Amino acid sequence: MDESKLADNTIVTLGLLKQLRAPQEATREYCYSKIHRCVVTEANLDYVGSVTVDAALLRASGILPHTKVEVVNISRKDAARIMTYVIEGPEHSGVICLNGAAAHHFSHGDLAILMAYEDVPVSQIPHRQHRVVQVNGEAGIVEGQTNRITDVQTHTTPSLDELGKPENNRYAETYSAHASPADVLKFKR
Repeated sequence: MDESKLADNTIVTLGLLKQLRAPQEATREYCYSKIHRCVVTEANLDYVGSVTVDAALLRASGILPHTKVEVVNISRKDAARIMTYVIEGPEHSGVICLNGAAAHHFSHGDLAILMAYEDVPVSQIPHRQHRVVQVNGEAGIVEGQTNRITDVQTHTTPSLDELGKPENNRYAETYSAHASPADVLKFKR
């Protein structure tokens, strides 16, 4: 069939059909960024929903407002894990505020991890960068400077062939900047 003699919309339709027939590469959800061990500064049940995050933390992590994140409460034994979306809070305020229904699972002073994901074609995952924003966590409670950035790390995702190399092994990595439980309790009150 001579496509030059068809109407423009017919050519577009044929192009879309060719795209639909083309095999699609499988994708995986990839954790591209996280804000590690941040302190929940507020839990606001009366807001319609989401998590409010300091703009400086969003910028450092590469997380955009209105995108989906997972938030894990590491202070509670039930380790509440919720999915919500991000809204921007005042820059350098240190705010991490769980809003709406999420406020039932988080309290002022809890430690949390915010993780952001994206769908990535499998072939593009090896050598992709995972960003970790470290904040002063419990230490900031003592200083009164909550959720200040202390470090931003990137970790390169190895390919399947690169697995097993010592430089890719992160087994038993720990977070060492802990305040005493008494300091955490003072902040919660």
